[in-house]
Amino acid sequence: MHQLSTSILLIIVLAPLAGAVLAGFFGRQIGRAGAHTVTILGVGIACALSFVVLYQLVWGGAANYNQDIYTWFQIGKFHASIGFMIDRLSAMMMVVVTFVSLMVHIYTIGYMADDDGYTRFFSYIALFTFSMLMLVMSNNFMQLFFGWEAVGLVSYLLIGFYYKRPSAIAANLKAFLVNRVGDFGFVLGIGAVLYFLGTLDYQAAFDHAPSLVEQTLQITQHTHWSAATVIAVLLFIGAMGKSAQVPLHVWLPDSMEGPTPISALIHAATMVTAGIYMVARMSPIYELSTTALSLVLVIGATGAFFTGLIGIVQNDIKRVIAYSTLSQLGYMTAALGISAYAGAVYHLMTHAFFKALLFLGAGSVIIAMHHEQDMRYMGGLRKRMPITYLTMWIGSLALCGVPFFSGFYSKDAIIEAVGETHRWGATYAYYCVLFGALVTALYTFRLMHLTFHGKPRYKVVESHGHDHDVHVHHEPGVLSHPPKESPWVVTVPLILLAIPSLLIGYFTAGPMLYGTWFGKAIHVQEAHDVLAEMATHFHGAFRLGLEGFTGWPFVLVVLGFAITTYVYIFNPPMAGRIQRMLKPVYVVLDRKFWFDEVYQAVFARGGVKLGRMLWKAGDHTVIDGAIDGSASLVQRIASGMRRLQSGYLYHYAFAMILGLILLLGGFWWFGHV
Repeated sequence: MHQLSTSILLIIVLAPLAGAVLAGFFGRQIGRAGAHTVTILGVGIACALSFVVLYQLVWGGAANYNQDIYTWFQIGKFHASIGFMIDRLSAMMMVVVTFVSLMVHIYTIGYMADDDGYTRFFSYIALFTFSMLMLVMSNNFMQLFFGWEAVGLVSYLLIGFYYKRPSAIAANLKAFLVNRVGDFGFVLGIGAVLYFLGTLDYQAAFDHAPSLVEQTLQITQHTHWSAATVIAVLLFIGAMGKSAQVPLHVWLPDSMEGPTPISALIHAATMVTAGIYMVARMSPIYELSTTALSLVLVIGATGAFFTGLIGIVQNDIKRVIAYSTLSQLGYMTAALGISAYAGAVYHLMTHAFFKALLFLGAGSVIIAMHHEQDMRYMGGLRKRMPITYLTMWIGSLALCGVPFFSGFYSKDAIIEAVGETHRWGATYAYYCVLFGALVTALYTFRLMHLTFHGKPRYKVVESHGHDHDVHVHHEPGVLSHPPKESPWVVTVPLILLAIPSLLIGYFTAGPMLYGTWFGKAIHVQEAHDVLAEMATHFHGAFRLGLEGFTGWPFVLVVLGFAITTYVYIFNPPMAGRIQRMLKPVYVVLDRKFWFDEVYQAVFARGGVKLGRMLWKAGDHTVIDGAIDGSASLVQRIASGMRRLQSGYLYHYAFAMILGLILLLGGFWWFGHV
């Protein structure tokens, strides 16, 4: 076995950073073409070398890499380093992150062609790639936290990219604040790791993790919590923020305020996948607490079903896909909760390809519709946009888990694994993820039918002017030119993403799901290994695909397709009648279960009211009262004393004689007592 090259690993991380710096600081000098050239070159180099690293680990006989590069800082006996841990888990993530990012970079040339912030956007997305690579390649918690916060910062910049829009500023502030809630728990979790294990190095922490079983944390005089549970739950709170799990999911749909390419990058390869990856990486710790795993399972299953329901009533094409991401993240989280870490990261991988495909396909539609995003003003686009239409169908079928598409192998495995486990909360979770398949089919096929099928619901009003401002407000459904297929810089990434969305599951399900492909990168106790039990019934990807046609998930997908096809193709007025008939349900879903309203009332307005109350009761009454009162008292005393200072000599002589008499009288009095 040979060692991976440190130089190659450094280039993988630093190449996107170099592109981001050049485009960001020297954008005016190098121009638009220079900005996209240096960033695409940097990410392309990182992608190619990531494939080389994966090849060396899987087929080239290279050993896992775990080394510190240099010392970041040292305080007493504690030191933090910059280093890399490269095994098959991190190598797979590196390939996914860089490949999807490369497709997004190429796509952005076409999508952002007329945008004034062209060079700034390329700088941001390259910096996003660098931040995510630092996160997935780290070998210690401090570097993990650096990457964790860096992706949060860049997402803040990208969601609010159109900083003149109040809605964009509100969305990026919302994302920032919600993630700070999760990061508060994450920081406490890292602190707990250092407190109980005495190290922030991954390998050292994992080696000492079994000692957590015997350690407890005293919460109250009579309450002691398992150290492993405390660490696992606190770290998961961080994952709930980054990976948008209920109830910290509210920021992700609003992230659609950013340009479509960044929606693809956030939802497919960066940011939201960070929490899933982190929990999988920390599997040696999570395996010590079934309590924490049950919490993860229930929260994930809840998100998989209920956030998917909201997607059914959305009319914005990007928001439908955003709620799809929330639902699929719930599937990944549920898999983590049953110790099927390999299933979670495998679904993360397949989902990255078809979700990036769907977002970029939606962006292609938005370009053709002159930046109209409401599906009610689309329809009949399949003949005008054949490449976008075909590739989006591939992504949609993969998302729904149709047999032989990549999403089938990862998603159905999670559903079956949840059904096989006996962990607390598994029955509830199983029905959530099972009927989540029906929900997925409903919002996915509704999107496809409203967008590409039926009669066009837009009007074309020919314009002889040239409107290059993509953000000009126009009448909904009125276009100045007929829709047409997007240019090659948009369609080529769609085709390249459609290929793994269709094929990668078939070729990788055996080793990655049911084999030992991840090796020691993922640790599962034998009693918890539900995927190992399922592996005994696995007889090849082809047979598994055939068996998928008889499973309940596929039956529900067909049911969803039949319902949406009848309603939106053969009987469109039925949609309005169903909405009126189920108005209470529609209102609940349209208001997104009132999460935003509750947070606004309790935390936003409640925080302001509490602050004002504390200001009046504490600052105004107590503090200001004490200060102003003492100043007033001194002023009154000084005012009284001032009257004694008349300036007349006989007044002072009289006061001296009176004082002398009182002094002598006092001596006489105390002398005779």
